[in-house]
Amino acid sequence: MPGRAGRRVGGFTPSEDGGFHMSGNATHRFGNTAVLAVQTADASVVISSDALDDVLADTYQRVGLRRGLLERLAGVQERRWWADGVTFVDGAAMAGAKAISESGVDPAGIGVMINTSVSRRYLEPSTAVAVHHALGLPRSCQNFDVTNACLGFVNGMELAAAMIDSGQADHALIVNGEDARPVQERTVDRLNRPDTVSRDVLSQFATLTLGSGAVAMILGRADRHPEGHRLVGSVSRAGTEHHELCVGDNDMMRTDLKGLLDAGLRLSEDLWADAAQEFDWARRMSRYIVHQVSKVHTKAICDLFSIDPSLVPTTFPTRGNLGPASVPFTLAGEQDVLLEGDRVLLMGIGSGLNASCLEIAW
Repeated sequence: MPGRAGRRVGGFTPSEDGGFHMSGNATHRFGNTAVLAVQTADASVVISSDALDDVLADTYQRVGLRRGLLERLAGVQERRWWADGVTFVDGAAMAGAKAISESGVDPAGIGVMINTSVSRRYLEPSTAVAVHHALGLPRSCQNFDVTNACLGFVNGMELAAAMIDSGQADHALIVNGEDARPVQERTVDRLNRPDTVSRDVLSQFATLTLGSGAVAMILGRADRHPEGHRLVGSVSRAGTEHHELCVGDNDMMRTDLKGLLDAGLRLSEDLWADAAQEFDWARRMSRYIVHQVSKVHTKAICDLFSIDPSLVPTTFPTRGNLGPASVPFTLAGEQDVLLEGDRVLLMGIGSGLNASCLEIAW
């Protein structure tokens, strides 16, 4: 491409040999990947915030806190648990089967399956192998876990798209299943101990906002699927100096609520400013699908970026924080009202801290 070396085209810089190089490690434009289907599997047992308040009533009274914190401060009215005998792996497999069916893709043609769940039963093997087996995917389908707190699903989309764009896979399945029940039951038991103080309740408060659910997405080559919704580009930023603000395992999650919110907003603001060099996300977007944390977080994001709240659908009031599933789960709820040509921005963030925004041309 003589005479064009160094001139930027979109997110790429043409080189002397006629190829295209990325303009930055964390800024990417996708070439040939589209969303073909996104489907959910709902956990069936509804747990209201009033019910959690009831079992914590004595603790609240003893430490001087008012009941209603979950709904009043976080805006979470209820969340869901899986029924007895149903696991988060079952949920991920159910969502995966629905997504495969909707896409019309032959399972034999799925080249990679990525599980992005925070929830896990074992350190090894991966959770992906259980979902792969449950779905009866072919031996030729690579499968592995990608975990990055609540950002995992968006990262899984980016990785799968890179594999599709490079020709390593024709179709990809990304799954996520989350189970909030074990850690919430253990948290309630712990907070009801007589030595609990208000600081303990507040540091473990975010645990009680979590929810259970599952989601799956099929990605494929856009040139073979004109009906699909093209991935446009993404920008990511890391703020790992904040990696101790929210830490958790299967027994407990402790969160510095204000510290995490403040640091997350600062990181998001930096990402937004950097993204403006390549993308016009501050205007003309049809939907902003933000990570579902709470009404405080959602309002703060809308205020920070001057986003019209009517363009920000929410699922946290009835599903809680579904972790990595929250962004695609919310997207799935909007797909029937999105129109061809709409622009959708997925806005993910995960404790650690890491943040990514990814645009889809619907």
